Amino acid sequence: MPPEFDIEHLRGWIGRSETATDTVTERLVREMRVTLDQPAGTPMTGDAAILTAHWCLAPPTAPLSALGPDGHPARGGFLPPVPLPRRMWAGGRLEFQSPLRVGDTVTRASRIDDVVVKEGRTGTLCFVTVTHDISTERGTAVRERQDIVYRGVDAPTGGKGPAEAPRPATFRAEVDPNPVMLFRYSAITFNGHRIHYDRSYCMEEEGYPGLVVHGPLQATLLSEFAALHLGAPPALFDFRSVRPIFDGAPMTLNAVETSTGLDLWTADAEGRPCMLAQASTRS
Repeated sequence: MPPEFDIEHLRGWIGRSETATDTVTERLVREMRVTLDQPAGTPMTGDAAILTAHWCLAPPTAPLSALGPDGHPARGGFLPPVPLPRRMWAGGRLEFQSPLRVGDTVTRASRIDDVVVKEGRTGTLCFVTVTHDISTERGTAVRERQDIVYRGVDAPTGGKGPAEAPRPATFRAEVDPNPVMLFRYSAITFNGHRIHYDRSYCMEEEGYPGLVVHGPLQATLLSEFAALHLGAPPALFDFRSVRPIFDGAPMTLNAVETSTGLDLWTADAEGRPCMLAQASTRS
């Protein structure tokens, strides 16, 4: 563990909370649909938004002078000031209770639930667990656990290794995660992380072979894919990233049926699983 790592200081953030409020607009729903290459339609008051529309609402809005070199807000504030430079969304769990709808005023109540440091083959990793309660005037809409991982500069970035035989899938669809899609998703979620749109920074500073496809974007695509093939939105959706996926080649959305719903995964052009997920019709 780096000598400057004071885990007890970081664990002092456990229990910190914040709230934020935003509105589901017709424009947001339309822009999210077309970002996912769905028909834009004409969203009207009361129409349901996509399942993960809450990720587009009330984002942190730090001024440019308060951003770190990676485009994220500087350390501290609500999230603990973890002294590791790379921050990624590792996975999470979503409990869908009621759809968000155009015109809803949405409140997000967030809390730091845990801070854990682990030593792995990639070096020191710090995991921060955040829970979010997303509500409207009708009550709770989504309960979420968000898993954030911090790592060092020299930790392997993944994406290498031998190709794997594609896992058989009951349902499969191809998606082109091109730079325009990644830029649009960054814009609609107000995500300044440069690995998703700044190719020179991504490759020269962080050592990736291309632009990184957002974890939440992959989860959004998989959750919509699950709803399509289940015939209804899932009640539970668990997901975790196991390998980065990059632009420059198509990726696939995949699913197999289970006794409770679907097992799902994204895969890169060589068939390697990148995000794993489970969608259940029962809570």
